[in-house]
Amino acid sequence: MADPSSYRPRPGEIPDSPGVYKFRDEHRRVIYVGKAKSLRQRLANYFQDLAGLHPRTRTMVTTAASVEWTVVSTEVEALQLEYSWIKEYDPRFNVKYRDDKSYPYLAVTMNEEYPRVQVMRGHKKKGVRYFGPYGHAWAIRDTVDLLLRVFPVRTCSAGVFKNAARTGRPCLLGYIGKCSAPCVGRVSEEEHRELAEEFSDFMAGRTGTYIRRLEKQMTDAAEEMEYERAARLRDDIDALKKAMEKSAVVLADATDADLIAVAEDELEAAVQIFHVRGGRVRGQRGWVTDKVEDVTTAALVEHALQQLYGEETGDSVPKEVLVPALPDPVEPVQQWLTDRRGANVSLRIPQRGDKKSLMETVARNAQQSLILHKTKRASDLTTRSRALEEIAEALDLDSAPLRIECYDISHLQGDDVVASMVVFEDGLARKSEYRRFQIKGFEGQDDVRSMHEVITRRFRRYLAEKEKTGEWADGDELSDLKDDEGRPKRFAYPPQLVVVDGGQPQVAAAKKALDELGIDDIAVCGLAKRLEEVWLPDDDDPVVLPRTSEGLYLLQRVRDEAHRFAITYQRAKRAKRFRSSPLDDVPGLGETRKQALIKHFGSVKKLRSATIDQICEVPGIGRKTAETIAVALAQAAPAAPAVNTATGEIMEDTEDGTPGTTAGAPGEPVPAGAPDERRGQET
Repeated sequence: MADPSSYRPRPGEIPDSPGVYKFRDEHRRVIYVGKAKSLRQRLANYFQDLAGLHPRTRTMVTTAASVEWTVVSTEVEALQLEYSWIKEYDPRFNVKYRDDKSYPYLAVTMNEEYPRVQVMRGHKKKGVRYFGPYGHAWAIRDTVDLLLRVFPVRTCSAGVFKNAARTGRPCLLGYIGKCSAPCVGRVSEEEHRELAEEFSDFMAGRTGTYIRRLEKQMTDAAEEMEYERAARLRDDIDALKKAMEKSAVVLADATDADLIAVAEDELEAAVQIFHVRGGRVRGQRGWVTDKVEDVTTAALVEHALQQLYGEETGDSVPKEVLVPALPDPVEPVQQWLTDRRGANVSLRIPQRGDKKSLMETVARNAQQSLILHKTKRASDLTTRSRALEEIAEALDLDSAPLRIECYDISHLQGDDVVASMVVFEDGLARKSEYRRFQIKGFEGQDDVRSMHEVITRRFRRYLAEKEKTGEWADGDELSDLKDDEGRPKRFAYPPQLVVVDGGQPQVAAAKKALDELGIDDIAVCGLAKRLEEVWLPDDDDPVVLPRTSEGLYLLQRVRDEAHRFAITYQRAKRAKRFRSSPLDDVPGLGETRKQALIKHFGSVKKLRSATIDQICEVPGIGRKTAETIAVALAQAAPAAPAVNTATGEIMEDTEDGTPGTTAGAPGEPVPAGAPDERRGQET
């Protein structure tokens, strides 16, 4: 591991001008390429105190052994040079989008003497017109099959074409009218090229011209009583319309645009692109990347633009590119796109209307792509096995932890403190084993004490179950311990590893709880969110797993699942507390009769002031029950009035007894003495 100060340039050496820089490791391999408006200011950020750097940036600068730079005239030139160097050196710390599949394109080889329509993948060739990408090759073949009725362009390979020319007999498509058969001279080279141009224009979105022309020809043929020709033209029109229906109209103004959306988490990002031509979605593609550097959404968008248009020119770069966040600064990127297109390109964030709605659809596709990628990654047996082995090696365990339990604490400003326990077996979630806890030992906010209580309660139950099944060997009496939920054997199976969401204090609390119970065969670790460091008991320094480690990825999945489960439970408890009514404390009063009381009196406030005889008038309420209700409501102190914090107005009770807004009062009520979610923060 290198010390960045050992290769830091001397003051004044770095120019204060635009440029591109490269970090190299001790073997002179380029590990990172970046661009900057000011090389001096940007590079100075890398040579500050290591503790202030993001973990990924810190790893990069300590892996590097030297830095060098190239000065350019403008930021646009810097963008172009950065792209070229990334393609040339493939640096390990740069964002590298990997296509989640090899997308097929519909290609028209205008660079050949007799252009050919075919499915093509891989790198694009000069002189070939591409349409797509498509999700499946069969979708291209279906579209081509429909269009060949109207535009009978050659689709055969070079060998078939030469053989037909040699024998003087066309292939089957030539006999059935789906190829103009230039191989045997039925059309000239110029006529066939014109057909290929018309085919390309139709695929590019200029569809109205051909539809109207064929409709006029069909009408003329019918008027001249050439009904067979009119019928053929009618079938041609139907074929074109069916081909058009395969790509839905999404933008009514016949817009040519690419829409780019990003879905990301702390480790990975998925990018989805919709290609809209002539107002129709003509293609879709997606990429996934590991976030091996500290990168923002705007930077991910910029890298996606480089990946998407780095090799494109002319009409392949659309007039409009819609993104979720603009690169900073945006002007060089927009100018770079304009230069590649040869005409002005608009790069912006859609704000309203159909384009914003379509962008939301693209964003949902990106999110689904990321979820699918993670699911495939998690479900792979080899990957899971490697992850468990990496965890065992990093934590110095005797064997791979086949059962992992993770605990998290959640509350809102110290109220409704709860905890979650999630279980992963063989690297997969076992949701039937998930458990939830209410913190009962104390009031207020103390994550460390809460963690100690939860671990103690969970493993006391484990010891109790062990005693019940005859596995308890030490002779201790634990029969007074009972399962709070009345479900035997809920905690009968011990984990090999306990993970807590937090750092050293939470790990120490969990370890202390296990020691107090005499359990010494279960490993404990903590995963801190901020730096993704793994903490072990009694260790002053964390274990740092590589960012690309499958073991770290599994620990993060376990931790994030525990956090999600805890937050869900805490929100449900808070919502239930806000919806509570004094009638909930009346013994023997069910939901049906509570609703009947509220419907009869209108509110709990009016019910509280009613006499016993008046309560007895409610269907289903006898005198004894009415007396119980009256006593319970009299003993229950009226809640402090709720106040609208925006206006200062006092809220009236709603029908179910919870605070509500007074007539005409704007804003949402916040019960007095209760945490305001607009100010509070969940943990």
